Amino acid sequence: MGFKVVEKFISINGEGPMSGQLAVFIRFAGCNLRCSYCDTLWANEKDVPYETFNAKEIYEYIKSTSIKNVTLTGGEPLMQQDIMELLKLLCEDKNLYVEVETNGSIAVDKFLKVENPPSLTMDYKLPSSNMENNMNMDNLKYLTKNDTVKFVAGSIEDLEKAKNIIYIHKLVEKTRVYISPVFGKIAMDEIVQFMLDNKMNGVNLQVQLHKIIWDPDKRGV
Repeated sequence: MGFKVVEKFISINGEGPMSGQLAVFIRFAGCNLRCSYCDTLWANEKDVPYETFNAKEIYEYIKSTSIKNVTLTGGEPLMQQDIMELLKLLCEDKNLYVEVETNGSIAVDKFLKVENPPSLTMDYKLPSSNMENNMNMDNLKYLTKNDTVKFVAGSIEDLEKAKNIIYIHKLVEKTRVYISPVFGKIAMDEIVQFMLDNKMNGVNLQVQLHKIIWDPDKRGV
């Protein structure tokens, strides 16, 4: 069978706690959601070109780069058949920092049971994504300080919903919390003002660095 990989490349991590650090990215094909603002829709199309690799081949590629930060992304990585096999192999290597970007719709608890579990960067899809009804709310109770919950906001309504989820679930106390703008939909100063008005201590505003450094539509970065 193997994993359907649409991209593998080295760049900097554009967001999250490792923002600005070098990382090796493995992007898998396919996603169970279709967000209104998705910037990787091409990776989710049924006819997207891909290469097939097994877990050992992916691990060997990662080690060949000499880069220690690893980001598994997509699409939706946790949809991949045998993803547990890959996670176990990568997480056994204590020299790697393994991050999984997941969309918040798939139960994450079993993926955190591997030894030296990966760091999850989990989305909570806000109203403007048109995918909020797909969120698995149980996931929020499994997040730790090793993980990150990310809110991508495109409107004040989105920010209000993010604020409520953060406070109701006490997310700042249990995990890292980031808010980022839907590219081109909301001004950064609006988000900052909202954070100020609502005294959102412990919440991080982030910008997608790769969209500032390179063309926003450029792949492989």
